[in-house]
Amino acid sequence: MTQTDTPERTRQAGSPPRLGVPAPEAVISAQAAAPAAPPGPAPAPIAAPPTPGPEDQIRVAVSTVIFTLRPAETPGARDRVAIPLVRRTRDPHQGQWALPGGWLGTAEGLDAAASRTLAETTGLAPSFLEQLYAFGDVQRSPSRVVSIIYWALLRRDQAAAALVGENVAWFDATALPALAFDHNQIVDYALWRLRTKVGYSRIAHGLVGDEFTLAELREVYESILERRLDPANFRRQVEGSGSVVPTDRYRTGNHRPARLYQYNHEVELADRGPLARALTQSATPARLTESSES
Repeated sequence: MTQTDTPERTRQAGSPPRLGVPAPEAVISAQAAAPAAPPGPAPAPIAAPPTPGPEDQIRVAVSTVIFTLRPAETPGARDRVAIPLVRRTRDPHQGQWALPGGWLGTAEGLDAAASRTLAETTGLAPSFLEQLYAFGDVQRSPSRVVSIIYWALLRRDQAAAALVGENVAWFDATALPALAFDHNQIVDYALWRLRTKVGYSRIAHGLVGDEFTLAELREVYESILERRLDPANFRRQVEGSGSVVPTDRYRTGNHRPARLYQYNHEVELADRGPLARALTQSATPARLTESSES
């Protein structure tokens, strides 16, 4: 091995270092002689985020679009899809109609809040209750409010038993006045969801009683879809779906007796997926209250 291939640690004491490689003692001497670098400016402290004021708080409200069927004002016309609305008695939007609802409690889940606010506003358990959508546009309310919207179905007898107040009225869901906040948009979306879902689920059964004729069930579909359905095709599709069970009872009247049917309770009103929850429980009746959204 030549001298140039020998590592630095194998050189004999007193031998000169290779060219271009400073002696260790020279490096140490130069470092000691160099003046210390002046200290740089201290880093600016990180400003703490401002404490949010009342106007910066984000609140969560839960409201429900409650669908039911009510008789048409014109004799012979099909029933209409209706919803209850409450008149606001304070600003903003004082005097305008709005969806019933309330604030989400700090210690309750969304489904529990929906059941609670529905019980507070109608006093009745719905045949169907499902989360619809979240509405959180920044400009939808003077304060920052995110609304979690549910929608529910009430049978005729349930809707008739609801306790209402002087600022509560039923409205045709397809002919609403200008509502508070973005509630017109919310109702439009809920109505679209109802009409879409009725085509692939038995959700319409949530609007009829425990026993019904196929003609009565068809009229529910016609009211939701706002069009006539062929009776023979409807009967064939319903009976083939397995969603109804014939009984031994008949409804009598001016026409020939019509067989009564019941739900097949083994079939869900709609597929809720893996997050299926328990059925909504009944609650003590209460007066309808105005929307708590501000």
